Amino acid sequence: MKAFLGLLTAAFLALASPATAVKLGDDGLHKQPWFTTTFRDIAEDIETATAAGKRLVLIFEQRGCIYCKRLHEEVLSDPEVAAYIQENYIMVQYNMFGDEEVIDLNGDQLTEKTAARKWRIVYTPTIMFLPEDVPQEGTAADAAVSIMPGAFGKWTSLNMFKWVVEKGYEGEEHFQKYHARKLEEARAAGQLAE
Repeated sequence: MKAFLGLLTAAFLALASPATAVKLGDDGLHKQPWFTTTFRDIAEDIETATAAGKRLVLIFEQRGCIYCKRLHEEVLSDPEVAAYIQENYIMVQYNMFGDEEVIDLNGDQLTEKTAARKWRIVYTPTIMFLPEDVPQEGTAADAAVSIMPGAFGKWTSLNMFKWVVEKGYEGEEHFQKYHARKLEEARAAGQLAE
């Protein structure tokens, strides 16, 4: 009887836990297996990404962030989103209250938490998209081509990643208009339910 109850309990727990659960690191942050670990030298990371034909994106999170968990479980774990990001970006995770060393574009040596303060990161998650070329002056926040604060759903997030790759920030079509157009195209193609 104990064995049967043990099996029943294990089966219930397996069904109750989300299929998209992601692992927590020792720092308490959710981890994607495709995140890139770097020395957090922003100029060097931009050069590495560009040499690989990709863009650099930084994601700021904090321990216990329910919105970060949602972003990981519902968006970053989605196969379409994950594949697009891996194909087009190098994504580096930052702990908003962390002590790892960061070298800003202007050469300032910071910690993750002082970088977050300096770059005006106040929400988690926040995703910062960097340019293809290393700017000659300024900070990472000055150079960012777009910043996405908060946890959005799959389509908003995926379309932001696409908008940056397509350099929408250089054109006349604001992201909101781009996003609305992409949603309409997806509906017309039967990719979105009404």
